[in-house]
Amino acid sequence: MSNPPSLTFLAGSAREDSVNKKIAHAAAAMAEAAGAKTTFLDLRDYPMPLYDGDLEDREGLPEAAVELKAIFRASDGLFIASPEYNSSLSPLLKNTIDWISRRASADEPPLVAYKGKVAAIAAGSPGGLGGLRGLVPLRMLLGNIGMHVVPQQLAIAGAPNTFDADGQLIDTHHRDALEGIIAQLINTATALRQA
Repeated sequence: MSNPPSLTFLAGSAREDSVNKKIAHAAAAMAEAAGAKTTFLDLRDYPMPLYDGDLEDREGLPEAAVELKAIFRASDGLFIASPEYNSSLSPLLKNTIDWISRRASADEPPLVAYKGKVAAIAAGSPGGLGGLRGLVPLRMLLGNIGMHVVPQQLAIAGAPNTFDADGQLIDTHHRDALEGIIAQLINTATALRQA
């Protein structure tokens, strides 16, 4: 692939053995095999306080938010695997998105890390719906901050039992679905960059 897109992969969980981290890792490996440039982020490595406007006024953006915003700005697209918390996205992911959405200076364009870029979403859960309910508000949020969210998504039910010891998806249906999402992500990122 000439001039491949640069894609960032992350999970909305800090847990060491998170199934959503495994989904994001699997997706990143598929994208790399398809020729994309990939970056995997572990949000555990970017601790931030809960968003607080007074804190922002006093201290500006946390260092972790500045680092993440630079990575997001350099990326053509995002892949996010998010656990479902009470039928919504995780507080960790929401807080991360919120901090990165803040302007670092008055001359920085609003939502510069998100607008006009593409995202793909997935979820994994021990439950029967696989985190599906959490993908609805995540899709809405990403669309509202200016991202193009690819139509195809993946929710893996019984997720802890769907990976082998090497972190690979066991079920061919899940693998095929994830590969389809990655193809959409790469194709859309490429098309948007050329527009």
